[in-house]
Amino acid sequence: MKKPAERQQIDTEIQQLLELRHSEPHHLLGIHPDGDGIVVRAYRPDATAIHVVPDFGGRVPMTHRKGGIFEARLNGREQVFNYLLEVEYPGNKTFTLRDPYSFLPTLGELDLYYAGQGRHEKLWERMGAHLIHHNGVAGVSFAVWAPTAAGVSVVGDFNGWDGRLHPMRRMGASGIWELFIPEVGEGTRYKFEIRPNHGGSPMLKADPFAFRTEVPPATASVVHALNHFSWTDSQWLTSRSEGEPTQKPWSVYEVHIGSWRRVVQDGDRPLTYRELAHELGDYVKRMGFTHVELLPVSEHPYGPSWGYQVGNYYAPTARYGHPDDLRYFINHLHEQGIGVIIDWVPGHFPRDAHALGNFDGTALYEHADPRQGSQPDWGTLVFNFGRNEVRNFLIANALFWLEEYHIDGLRVDAVASMLYLDYSRKHGEWIPNRWGGRENEEAITFLRELNDSVRRKHPGVVVIAEESTAWPKVSQPINEGGLGFHFKWNMGWMHDTLLYFSKDPIYRQHHHNNLTFGLLYAFSENFMLPLSHDEVVHGKGSLYGRMPGDAWQKRANLRALLAWMWAHPGKKLLFMGGEFGQPAEWSSDRSLDWHLLEEPGHRGIQTLVADLNRVYRDIPALYDADSEPRGFQWVQPDSAASNVFSFIRRSRTPGRHVVCVANLSPVPRENYRVGFPRQGSYQELLNTDAQEYGGSGMGNGGQIHTEAQPWDGQEASALLTLPPLSVVWFTPG
Repeated sequence: MKKPAERQQIDTEIQQLLELRHSEPHHLLGIHPDGDGIVVRAYRPDATAIHVVPDFGGRVPMTHRKGGIFEARLNGREQVFNYLLEVEYPGNKTFTLRDPYSFLPTLGELDLYYAGQGRHEKLWERMGAHLIHHNGVAGVSFAVWAPTAAGVSVVGDFNGWDGRLHPMRRMGASGIWELFIPEVGEGTRYKFEIRPNHGGSPMLKADPFAFRTEVPPATASVVHALNHFSWTDSQWLTSRSEGEPTQKPWSVYEVHIGSWRRVVQDGDRPLTYRELAHELGDYVKRMGFTHVELLPVSEHPYGPSWGYQVGNYYAPTARYGHPDDLRYFINHLHEQGIGVIIDWVPGHFPRDAHALGNFDGTALYEHADPRQGSQPDWGTLVFNFGRNEVRNFLIANALFWLEEYHIDGLRVDAVASMLYLDYSRKHGEWIPNRWGGRENEEAITFLRELNDSVRRKHPGVVVIAEESTAWPKVSQPINEGGLGFHFKWNMGWMHDTLLYFSKDPIYRQHHHNNLTFGLLYAFSENFMLPLSHDEVVHGKGSLYGRMPGDAWQKRANLRALLAWMWAHPGKKLLFMGGEFGQPAEWSSDRSLDWHLLEEPGHRGIQTLVADLNRVYRDIPALYDADSEPRGFQWVQPDSAASNVFSFIRRSRTPGRHVVCVANLSPVPRENYRVGFPRQGSYQELLNTDAQEYGGSGMGNGGQIHTEAQPWDGQEASALLTLPPLSVVWFTPG
């Protein structure tokens, strides 16, 4: 017989369970030794009767104690045993099930320790929902971090979304809640019902580690196994780790999946991941790009955010298909020799009620103080990088995409907003660091940990910073005081170059330094030159639309811009539509204007881009010394009055070089003398005024011969024909 104190304790726990604020329901429910016998307790609030069905046989009725809590005692037994519960409901409905509270925890002490320290690099393998066999029984293990919650339940299709039926247990001081639920299968929808410690209504939260979601606007998480897809890209993965990324050609085609191409005959829907694999893969291969960069693919509640306000970091958006369909897309592109980069957003997240904000009733993932935790530009919340668990969540997420989806690179969005505490804030709206400065030391530590983890675990994978300020050493090694990124977007080059090319040529002589200034800092970082989606939205117009002049001049200017970019030091990134001169500003709600390729002028721009990529990949001088001063030399940087520029790109291999000459005035120039590094014959490698590109066909007949007349500081020179609004490349041969 139990002592009064023991009975009182059980009564107290029963009341806590009925109020759904018991932190360890397994202590009360399930099977337990009890004096000279065994006691089994179950909580089924709407049941009329429950029987215990032991594996050794028999059928033991349970007594209803209070509020749906039933209890059965088996005297004379010393060992716990496996059993089923036979639950009867009104209307003679009977269900037989395994009791979730008869199972030991699925998380071990090491998992909890490393998670608490922020050093669990495969955290996604333990958190979230996992299809497993536990003690020989198939089901799903659930785990969620909610340290201040009074109680957490799993709700879903399997329990009528009733938070009373599956309360979870808290794993000590870790703040992680865990529960194994037998007989739950793949494809089951679920959420976590979280009851704040301060009272108030329960909150339904999507699983932060869910691998799959419903199609928006629905927000439930979906049980999904990661082990179904069979990869066939091992050769690609091996080859990408060979060599130094800065010495390779990178020509990146930036894509928004939902608007690249649509199926008009099927309600103008976007392509699925599998359809995109073949259509985009074939197109990118034909165009010669080395990589595709996808605007964020993580699930996001608001479509017009283009994925930059992430709701579920571990789940691909369900808008375009099943997670394994995205794997198929990546695998297919790898088989075509094309790398896949994704935009990744660790700086901020949306306020949607089902997502990360106020997750357990407190500022868990974000800062509590709005001067640190609120992003005024986007109305979003800012991650608390000073918290171990938050850094772990994000770094593990980066590794998740690399390991589980074979991603080749992460372009980290809005790095400047992470580095500066006063980013887009007025005086008094931000909190200085401990030294009184504006640098976010916690974010710096996070970014260095991120880059160190990627470099250490995935050689050949790159991390690219979209960083718009003069922050030093963004792409320099961590042990030299850098942030450790592989590349930095050259936003200064983008702004200056587009400003120059948008000017009427009559005014360009006054903006000559817009094209020369960037070379003063071009080798301070490993740069990527971006003409991205940000430059063709919000009223900026398209690249084509920003070019001055009539239609012919617009096309000529755009061709010159692209050839200038491909010859300039730095890796290349071009947003979709720019490769054929789409006149309209990009909209995420409709397809690119592919019909324009019926017009020779737009088809010519597309042909030029394909040739730029082909030549770029074939000529190491255009890429292998991008980040080194020896890879570039001005020939004519000061010909402002004539709008002419000339420079040499040099390879790391001595003697191999390309001479680029740009005439960015609308006036053709005959017998224009330009210096060359040596005497002899040069091939006219590329001419943007060629007829096949939609130009006038003016040029140098495919070849020139330099003479021993020093010019422009070079030992030889040649008289050239420079077409109007053109860029011409020459190489020895």
